[in-house]
Amino acid sequence: MLLERDKQLEALQRLANCVAAGAGGMALVLGEAGIGKSSLLRACAAALQDRFLVLQGACEDLSTPRVLGPLRDMAPALGSEVVAAIDHATHPDQLMPLLLSRLGTQARPVLVICEDLHWADQATLDLLKYLARRIASHPILLLASARDDELPPDHAFWRWAGDLPAASTQRLTLPPLSAAAVATLAQGMACDPAELHRVTGGNPFFLSELLADAGPPVPGHLPASVRDAVWGRLARLDAPVRTVLELVSVSPVALEEWLLEALLGEGAGHAIDRSVDSGLLQRGAPGHLSFRHELARQAVLSGLRPAATRALHKRLCHALAEQAPPQAKVELARLVHHATGAQDAHMVLQLAPRAARQAAALGAHRQAAAHLASALQFVDAVAWTGDAAQLYEDWAYEAGLLRIDPQLIAARQQAIALWQSVDRPDKVGLNLRWLARLHWYRGEAQEAERYGLEAIRTLERLPNSKELAMAYSMRAQHQLLQDHPRSAIEWGQLALELATALDDNDTRVHALTNIGSARLFLGDANGQQDLAEGLEIALACHLHEHAARIYSNWTEYAVVFKQFAQAERLLAEGFAYHHDHELDAWVHYLTGWQAQLHLDKGELCTAAALARQVLALPDLSLVMRLPALTVLGRTLSRLGDEDAAPCLREALQWARATGEAQRLLPVLLALTEAAWQAQDAEAGRRWLDDIAHFDLSGVNAWDLAEVAVWRQRAGLPPMADGAAPGQDDPPPWPAPRAAELSGQAASACDAWLALGLPFEAALALLDLPDTSAVAAIPKAVALLEQIGAAPAAALARRRARAGGMQAQLPKARRGPYGAARDHPCGLTKREAQVLELLLDGLSNAEIAQRLCRSERTVEHHVSTLLGKLGASTRLDLLRRPPSAPLQN
Repeated sequence: MLLERDKQLEALQRLANCVAAGAGGMALVLGEAGIGKSSLLRACAAALQDRFLVLQGACEDLSTPRVLGPLRDMAPALGSEVVAAIDHATHPDQLMPLLLSRLGTQARPVLVICEDLHWADQATLDLLKYLARRIASHPILLLASARDDELPPDHAFWRWAGDLPAASTQRLTLPPLSAAAVATLAQGMACDPAELHRVTGGNPFFLSELLADAGPPVPGHLPASVRDAVWGRLARLDAPVRTVLELVSVSPVALEEWLLEALLGEGAGHAIDRSVDSGLLQRGAPGHLSFRHELARQAVLSGLRPAATRALHKRLCHALAEQAPPQAKVELARLVHHATGAQDAHMVLQLAPRAARQAAALGAHRQAAAHLASALQFVDAVAWTGDAAQLYEDWAYEAGLLRIDPQLIAARQQAIALWQSVDRPDKVGLNLRWLARLHWYRGEAQEAERYGLEAIRTLERLPNSKELAMAYSMRAQHQLLQDHPRSAIEWGQLALELATALDDNDTRVHALTNIGSARLFLGDANGQQDLAEGLEIALACHLHEHAARIYSNWTEYAVVFKQFAQAERLLAEGFAYHHDHELDAWVHYLTGWQAQLHLDKGELCTAAALARQVLALPDLSLVMRLPALTVLGRTLSRLGDEDAAPCLREALQWARATGEAQRLLPVLLALTEAAWQAQDAEAGRRWLDDIAHFDLSGVNAWDLAEVAVWRQRAGLPPMADGAAPGQDDPPPWPAPRAAELSGQAASACDAWLALGLPFEAALALLDLPDTSAVAAIPKAVALLEQIGAAPAAALARRRARAGGMQAQLPKARRGPYGAARDHPCGLTKREAQVLELLLDGLSNAEIAQRLCRSERTVEHHVSTLLGKLGASTRLDLLRRPPSAPLQN
């Protein structure tokens, strides 16, 4: 009996009707264990089975999840090609489009049900996200369930759920049953319904187990827990039936009847039938047994002694490995689970690395790392030291794709020590290179440089190799990031020559990216040819990470060098590529540069919203967090927001930790600008003095010229010959900066406006001497107030009043639509607030609560601002290229 779920069923029915009309969608069914998620999904499937092709799969609580477990369950219904693609570990680039094609070309709409995503592997989550982002125009309904009460905030599920398209994804959270519903179910039972509701909390599964307890019907009798209820029923069964239940309890995956018959021998069939009759087990798929509910399985399992549990795991592991019929497909993840449970070191060391390779091939790197971690538990049992070293190396690689932490560094160091002990300098060099990379990600530049050079020295003693080529290229990248572009080009050329000789496309693209980026930041336009060549190879060879890096470096160059049209084109291409290949980390990195672009163009609210989107992500590396934090601090400073100072202080702290000029310079320039706005000349000079201590010889012309202009505004002496300290051949100043430095403020203003930077144009006008400022300051005020740069506008107005020019100033616009006239996107103040909250991920109801407005009013604001911004959905707001037309 399905009580108090009518509302949720109606919501799923409405979604199904939309899907039947061709507009695909997804729903997440969330709730605690036992709350009825599976019952709701079964009821929905039963109602739709006449109209939809129903495909069902589930994730299980294995020590390491099955890779693509739900898809494996439903693959036979999709054809042999899908089955073969999974069996042969086809790359996700081919597997995902294949699945979408199969689902989208069925004769009927398709209902895909995936249960228990809290146990899902990364490949399954990636696949579902891929489908969710593309089913809007396909008759596909995705329904997924997950427990939302046991997952920590940093669990992979929450990040995955946050990346789903909000426009086509619903979330349904199931509440507990009411006291009235409990009383309905308890009719005729010898227990107090109110007490039953109190004990179970309205949880349907807890309720059904307590009601099914076969104890004597003593009035008021209730077992203390579900575990007690299950074990009360178990104790009344005979030994063969209990053995069946115990064997099934150690297998989160449904257990095959042939397996039980092989283990139990004669009489197994009768015991199996009686275990089903007990009400604890069920026959799901033909020939498979499972507990009626996962909580019942866990209740039985929790009552077993550790030695008994290990023995059961060992029996299942050996039977699956040695007695499976030829047609049975026993997944490696399942064998690893039982081998680990049996504490069988030999089996784990034999199986786990194989399972890890299979998982990695399908894109499930989190599961690959987990399998290798299982093997590392038994590393002391490894016969040869080199095998142990390889385990540490492989685990560090897979885990390093997910996070950067001291454990990774320790694993690399352990691998180095073990490889040294068996005289494998090639492997030592490889791991030294990775150590350099890990330390760079952590902002530890000195350690990164030390390990990088040590890797090169180690590998240069050996014959030329791809490892040496990549070590050269990594050195080039490190020099690039340290603002030593000429050195980066030299090391990059070494890498490129060696990679070309060895036919190593991986290193070749990496080296071209370093060389091209270094040339561009030196002002050599030929660097664009290097990046174009590298991108062509990366796209042709499916080198996704390399292609993503090229898009990021090229976009950064275009933004820094104020080539905004090119930046917008690269952002659009990069976002499309990253979304197509599920490269979310690179999406977030590009979003940081999109925020910088909006900041430069004077679109301050949008810049702040984008930067906050990045900073709201969990587990951000310093490399990703710092640029977004710097953009947010500078944006808030221009807006006059009180949060600007703590943002910039935090950014400065992290930038100093890196020791890299490229990280520190933007923060110090932002602090210098903030000090100027506050008219704190002493603080401004202090920040500029900090910059003067850097080696600026490799800094690009635009950043170097900005330093020179701020020194001029602060009354500090210019840098010698227009160069930075240590710079022998300075690049020419960019035109607007050259005009500022030569006192041609009006020309500088025109040049800035031609490039599309209104804030810089206004500041150039404020540099005019008093005698020339009569006409200039009113224009500067208008520019600053138009983009919402309140502190700088207020400073300009004060200067005007001090010079007797108040009458020439534009009048402050008042009234409810003044903000709309000033806002670059034509938004009212309230619409701008709604936009910021919307981009922070809040629902209409949450925005209404935050702004103390009705939900209907908020819906009206959302509709209006989507129209003004030329977007059709919330997701379009972030994906909209900065140059997209605005409908004012």
